[in-house]
Amino acid sequence: MSVMGNTSTEAVEQAVRAALAQVEDPEIRKPITEVGMVKGVAVSPDGVASVGVYLTVAGCPMKETITSRVTNAVGAVAGVREVRVELDVMSDEQRTELRRKLRGDSAEPEIPFSQPGNLTRVYCVASGKGGVGKSSVTVNLAAAMAAKGLHVGVVDADIYGHSIPRMLGAADRPTKVDDMIMPPQSHGVKVISIGMFVQDNTPVVWRGPMLHRALAQFLGDVFWGDLDVLLLDLPPGTGDIAISTSQLIPNAELLVVTTPQQAAAEVAERAGSIAVQTRQRIAGVIENMSWLEMPDGSRMEVFGAGGGQTVVDRLTRTLGASVPLLGQVPLEAGVRESGDSGTPIVLRSPDSPAARVLSGIADKLTVRSRGLAGMSLGLSPVRK
Repeated sequence: MSVMGNTSTEAVEQAVRAALAQVEDPEIRKPITEVGMVKGVAVSPDGVASVGVYLTVAGCPMKETITSRVTNAVGAVAGVREVRVELDVMSDEQRTELRRKLRGDSAEPEIPFSQPGNLTRVYCVASGKGGVGKSSVTVNLAAAMAAKGLHVGVVDADIYGHSIPRMLGAADRPTKVDDMIMPPQSHGVKVISIGMFVQDNTPVVWRGPMLHRALAQFLGDVFWGDLDVLLLDLPPGTGDIAISTSQLIPNAELLVVTTPQQAAAEVAERAGSIAVQTRQRIAGVIENMSWLEMPDGSRMEVFGAGGGQTVVDRLTRTLGASVPLLGQVPLEAGVRESGDSGTPIVLRSPDSPAARVLSGIADKLTVRSRGLAGMSLGLSPVRK
């Protein structure tokens, strides 16, 4: 080869490295060159590019995705005839350095969503009682927001009745990098649940302090990255988790889910009224299973009518501030079927009546400005 040939090979190698700088790790969502995942690059005179890539852990569930992204990016470089990706695993020292790059040198993990200046909008999806479709609403809002290009995370904080992973189709388990947990993703949504840490649907029998610690770990030990929206699916009622949430993320806003049934509305009102004690803002009320649309176009009000508006009126009086009714979601078998299949209805059947309402609610929750208006500043009146 002439000197000209060597220079050409070096130029191709530089182009390959530039292409790798555009490849993001699917869990960390940062370029693999930035987080120390590129082990080495070599380009032969006949155009074979060999790329060494470090995985964060052995058995990384994203290895096929990473391999595919690297292959496609490098294969598009002019002068590259073939791409060979060689996978290796980071050492303990490399994982520690990665954790420092992502989380800093703090010995104790901090909850990013409670830090001053954090712009992630946090919604706690609450209900007074079970069976009102709170989890279905959560996964569909998350999927609709992610489909619009937002970075979204979901915490399945319903420790006893965890169902979010199945409904989002999140079959992978979290991976651990040093003392940092990488959440799996599904439909563009990062998700963490206690169900990912128990075997064979084992029931979780915990009391208050353990629940608080589990929630703190979900919020602090998990690497969420730069989220636009975080949704927490809370257990029904006003128990330990609801109180812990207000302590750990005091700027979180409540979304209250109810059905049209008056009995359910009364219980939902109690769940929303906890905002008085925690000084949290109520983002709005969602009425689920509002009616069943019949083949002739009429509506059958299976669970009665007016429950959502009842909750809105009572919470508005209790809080002294306007609480909006964000939407009325019709009762559809497709919502249940989509949840069982792991593909939310907003993705599976986006033109269905329920999907259109849920997508509309997601729009309302994400287009609002992030100013201070309506947000709790944690201030109390001075007593004299």
